[in-house]
Amino acid sequence: MNSLHGAGVALVTPFNSDGSIDFEGLANLIEYQIEGGMDYLVSMGTTGEVATLTKEEKKSILDFTAEKVAGRVPLVAGFGGNNTAELVAQIKDFKNPAYQAILSVSPYYNKPTQEGIYQHYKAIAQATDLPIILYNVPGRTGSMINVDTIIRLANDFDNIIGVKEASANFEHFTRIMANKPDSFLLISGDDALTLPMMSLGAVGVITVVGNAFPKQTQRLVKYCNEWHYEEARKLHYELLNIDDLCFIEGNPAGVKEMLQELGVCKNYVRLPLVSVSEETKRKIALAVNDLQAKTKLAEAN
Repeated sequence: MNSLHGAGVALVTPFNSDGSIDFEGLANLIEYQIEGGMDYLVSMGTTGEVATLTKEEKKSILDFTAEKVAGRVPLVAGFGGNNTAELVAQIKDFKNPAYQAILSVSPYYNKPTQEGIYQHYKAIAQATDLPIILYNVPGRTGSMINVDTIIRLANDFDNIIGVKEASANFEHFTRIMANKPDSFLLISGDDALTLPMMSLGAVGVITVVGNAFPKQTQRLVKYCNEWHYEEARKLHYELLNIDDLCFIEGNPAGVKEMLQELGVCKNYVRLPLVSVSEETKRKIALAVNDLQAKTKLAEAN
């Protein structure tokens, strides 16, 4: 799965002021990502506010994204849920050939045991021939996919090909790398930890910040993959304030404000999310302008 090495972006879903999907904004965002050098795009992840979308809206976004990308970069589709039977039915119904893989978050709210998590992913793996990326994000799901469960799934199912890790647990990352099959991918799910995770052997990131700054995010990952860690560290520190502001009042409210500041798409979110405060808007405007100025200076030199 070399197409999933590098920088992938979990796309936001742009909305209009009335809450409807802003397909013009989504088209702008897709072009912005491709022009910025993003290696692959992830549609319908958490950052896409998928929990607030209807089944019909999800399908329309997946189809629209595939049409606009038109094969220029690989695509990953997000399918997650805490009703295994319903999720399996959705995946079986998914027939869009433009997508190369599925990203599936661990079941949330139910707080299953490790055996429950294993059986959940087993059902998904047996429902599709597409490669599957596990998504471990205990801060959102309320449960952890333990290392033993990840390795068991990696060994038992050929189409479970990687894990997006957002647990912020470096012992956990290290043990995955030490015990995984050679071809199994460790992918950062936390922008601020991409550089240190890649030093352990992660192959890249599925980014939030990259929605607003695809060029810088892709360059950071490229530096790490080429072992140019001095350059990577400099860019890592330049992005830290942006990373913080993306999440200070929730994702994707922060990055959507950045995208509006950059003129890519509007900043509307759906309830229960709300737009960031005026104070955070001010901080974001300053941070965006500062990073743009640093990028222009670096490119000029």
